[in-house]
This record gives sequence, structure tokens and C-alpha cells, in this order.
Amino acid sequence: MLMKEKVQKFGRFLSGMVMPNIGAFIAWGFLAAFFIPAGWFPNETINSMVSPMLNYLLPILIGYTGGRAVGGQKGAVTGALATLGAIASTESTMFIGAMICGPLGGWCIKKFDEKMEGHIPAGFEMVVNNFSVGIIGAVLAILSIYVIGPVCVVLTTLLGNGVGWLVDHSLLPLTAILVEPAKVLFLNNAINHGVFTPIGTQQVEALQAMGQVGKSILFMIESNPGPGLGLLLAYCVAGKGETRSSAGAAAIIQFVGGIHEIYFPYVLMNPVVILGPMLGNVAGIFTLSLLGGGLVAAASPGSIIAEMLMTPKGGYFANIAGIAVAGVVSFLISAFLLKFFGKDADLAEAQAQVAASKAASKGQAVPAAGAGLPDAEIKKIVFACDAGMGSSAMGATMVRNKLKDAGITSIEVVHAPVSEIPKDCQIVVTHHELAARAASSNPNARIIPIKNFMGAPEYEVLVSELAAKYGPNAQKAPAPTPAVPSAEKSGNSKILLKKENIVLGCKPVSPEEAIRACGQLMVDAGIVEEPYIQGMLDREEEFPLAIGNHVAIPHGVNAVRPYIKETGLVVMTYPGGIEWNDDQVKIVIGIAAQGDEHLDILGRIVGLLETEEDTDALVANADVDEIYKKLNGLA
Repeated sequence: MLMKEKVQKFGRFLSGMVMPNIGAFIAWGFLAAFFIPAGWFPNETINSMVSPMLNYLLPILIGYTGGRAVGGQKGAVTGALATLGAIASTESTMFIGAMICGPLGGWCIKKFDEKMEGHIPAGFEMVVNNFSVGIIGAVLAILSIYVIGPVCVVLTTLLGNGVGWLVDHSLLPLTAILVEPAKVLFLNNAINHGVFTPIGTQQVEALQAMGQVGKSILFMIESNPGPGLGLLLAYCVAGKGETRSSAGAAAIIQFVGGIHEIYFPYVLMNPVVILGPMLGNVAGIFTLSLLGGGLVAAASPGSIIAEMLMTPKGGYFANIAGIAVAGVVSFLISAFLLKFFGKDADLAEAQAQVAASKAASKGQAVPAAGAGLPDAEIKKIVFACDAGMGSSAMGATMVRNKLKDAGITSIEVVHAPVSEIPKDCQIVVTHHELAARAASSNPNARIIPIKNFMGAPEYEVLVSELAAKYGPNAQKAPAPTPAVPSAEKSGNSKILLKKENIVLGCKPVSPEEAIRACGQLMVDAGIVEEPYIQGMLDREEEFPLAIGNHVAIPHGVNAVRPYIKETGLVVMTYPGGIEWNDDQVKIVIGIAAQGDEHLDILGRIVGLLETEEDTDALVANADVDEIYKKLNGLA
């Protein structure tokens, strides 16, 4: 698991150097497609920009971005200088060199600043800062000319020879077996722009030099939107619940908008379906190879629009066929796997809230949606992803529209890279794996971790909270009153968990028996009627109610909501543990909610049970009074 996390982190870092500069890649792609000698509108003057953009501008932008990610603005300049050295060492395109030189420059200037901290005489700060960047940058540029650049040339040559060997032996389609899983794990783009783009560009330039139409199939190996489209359409047919209802919109966004990240959660919730896009892409690459497909430049983003714009004259049939075949094969295989082997991951709102506890890192609690708005006035909400362009932009648009529908116009909703979250925002929404980085980037903001930027249940909770406070029908807040020691004394907060609904030290049973016991306790407490128990069992059939950290939260499907008599919770502890699918459960928290009254207590559960050790300690040591006070917010 540790190695997997390191690989994911490394891949996201590589992607983070490329994604902020996608606009420059698009500009270069347009110029190459339209104005090169073999383009739609050949123009010698405009074409003179194409080569400098590829050889100088794009690598320096990548090096600048990588240096900034490690060492701030000074690191950015140092990384750009180091990258220039790698560029000067060869005529090859130095994308790989930029991905090395940029972070190296940022790291060197960062270490220098750490050593010099507290040792610079007053008044000499600017001199030291500027000269350090210049000297270190110059040294790294020289190092890049003689070491990094040549090494990257050898590496690129080896990769190119490897691709050539695959092509000569008709094995190029097998690259999809590695590419599709890597896209999901690395969050996309690192392999495409770090490996395929420079090699594909060399192929294009070689063909142009021979007077032929410059194109390369390598530009379509990762950017082909067909495999992702097929997977999402399979969810439309064979999925369940919210995954099925959301897959259609996701398919449109992925195919037309080119945001491939949107289908990654659908793979992660059912890992077996990765075989669909994988084999779909194999079939697509085979079709492209057979028909002579390819693009004149990298398609960024990987949408059907970008693919068509980068298609050379006479290449539309081959490219459309490659995309279509990839989509059909991916659909058929994914639908079969979902039907017979897939599990629906349609989590109810309560599960999504508590599952967000996994976003906590090394004891740092991250509050879930519904844990209450910050005391400060909400003026800005930031959606943050690794690069701040794809998934976060989509999420920001969705919430911005929801706020508009709720009549809220005073709150700005923007998107940004997780490493560059504005300091003046009050709320940050981000993927749960990035929550700790978001909290580090802006420790004063409330962090809302989500699992999927597409249709996350936290959106509705957040908008409801904001509407109650800032909407057109919101009541003016009364003047602050002295704090009341407890919810019982205030009389304003209903106690949802009663002492008689806490049962400790239960003997291990099966998951079904635990759900039935929990449901019966809710029936006896007057919280629900008898049919609600079957609804809890139905929910378990759709997706396991064990959510990690030794916690299970049984609750009913939407169809049995009418059988809820009042909002309430029950707690049962199992010190010996219940084997619940691939998890072990030691505390079972039954929930029945008519409205949003339970969200506060869910937020407290997140804080109390954010690790397996926390849960084990609570189950082993707590008594009824302690659980009662902690979960009701009385302690």
C-alpha cells in the first residue's frame, strides 16, 4: 500500500507539471494542425512559431511549473534556467528533461534558503535572494548541458526504440495494458505528455522532413476518449442507483469535454471493470494501426473535439474508427463485468459523510460536510484538485449553478491547484486523498473532502447550509448569546442518541444478524417501523455498510424512508469484531433521518473515529455515559 501511494503521488506530481500548461499545448497543436506545410492552411510565417514553441516554450513552462511546485517563485526561475541548459544540449524535445530540471531547481533553491535562514544580514535579503537564484540557476544550466540533457536523450532514444520495436512486431496495442491502469493511478497526462508526446513529435518531424503527412498514433494511445466512454455507458446500462444515474452526464463530459478523470472513480469503486477500457484501448490501437490513424499533434484535452481538430487531411475515417471500436469493446466488456462481478458503490449521504474520515492524515481531523459553517462570513469557496483545471473546474461549475438556483449571488466559487489555494477563501472542497494537502495549503479554511467531483452528496448539504444563512429567505441572525454548556441545557438541540439506545459488549455475529439487531433496537426505540429493517438489508445488498475504520453504519434505502417515525441513532459495540466482507467492524451505528438533524452527529463521528485505533480505543474503554456525551456533543 505504501508503494502504491508513493507511485500515485509521483504520478500526480508529474501530471501537476503538465496540466497547468495545457493551454500552451493546445495553442501549439492548433498552429501545427493548421499552418504547417501539410496543414489545412499552410503559412510559412506562422509555421515559424511551431518549432520554437515545441523546443523552447513548452519545456521551459514545464520546468518553471515544476520548480515553482517545489521551491515557490524562486524555484520556478531556477527550474526554468536549469531546463534551458537541457534544451541547449540537444535538438531533441526536452519534456522529460524539463520534468527533471524543474523540480531539481526548486529543490536546490529551497535547500539553500533553509540553510541561509536567520543568517542573512538585515538589508541584504534582496541581494542574496537574487544572486542565489542566478548562481544556482547558472550552475544547474551547465550541469544540464553536460549531464541531464544527454541522459534524457539516451532515455528518449531507448523509449523511441522500444516503441519502434513494438510497432515493427505489431505489439503496440499491448501498451494499453499499462496505460489504462496508469491513467487511473497517476491521475492522467504524465505518461502522455512525458513519453508519448516527445516521441510522437519526433515521428511527425521525421515524416515532414521526408515530405509526407506528419502524424503519429502515439498521440492517441492515452487521449483516445473511446475506452472511457464505453465504461461510462456500461454503467448507464448495468450500474445501480446514483452511479447509474450520474454516468450519463459523466459520459458527455468525458467524451466532449475531454476530462478523463471523471471516469476514474467508476473504475476505483469496481476495479475489475478496468479490463473494459484496457481491452477497449487495445482494440482501438489495433484499429488505428491497421488503418493508418494518428494525429498531427497531441490532443489536449483528450476529447472528441480535440481529436478531430488534430486529425490530418484524409485521416478522419481511421481515427473515428479507432475511437468507435475502443468505445464499443470497452462498453461490452464493462457491461458484462458489472452485470456478473460488479458491486454498486451507491453510498447514501450518511455513508459519504463518515467515509470522509479517511481523508484525515496522521491525526489531522478533516471535518465532513454538515459539520457546520465557519464562523467567518463565507465570501469564497475553492474547489481544489491536483492541477486545478479538470475535475475541480467541473465541481466548481456544479456548485456555482446550485448556489445560483438557491438565489445566492454573494459567494464566489473558483477552482485552483491544491498547492495554490487562495488564502482568502473560507471553504475548500477537494478529493479526500488531497484533503491533508489542502489543509496544509490553507489551514484556516474548512475542508470538505469528497470522493467524486461528479454529483457528490456533500454538494447538497453545503448548498443547504449556505442557503439557510445567505439565501433570499434566510432570517437575520440574532445577536450572539452566551455559550450554553450542553445541548440538554440549551433546549435548542435535540438529543438524537439516547442512553437506552446504546448497547455495549455484544457478541460477534454475522453482518446480517448485526443489521437485524440494530434495526430491531431502532424499532423498539420508536425510531422506525418494522419494514425499515428490510430496507437496511437491501442497502447492504447494494453496497457493504462497513465503511472502514472498524465502523458500519446501517441505514435504509430511500424506498423505506416513509417508515421513519423520527430522526434517531442507535449504537452497538462488538469488541470481538465482526467479519464484514473484507473489513472488521467493532461499532455499528444505526441511522434513520427524516431531514438534516443528524449531520452534526455525523461530523462528531468523523472526529472520534478517524482511525482504526480510535475506534478500537472507544469500543474497549468507553461506557454508555461516555459514548452518549461524545456523540451528542456534550463532552
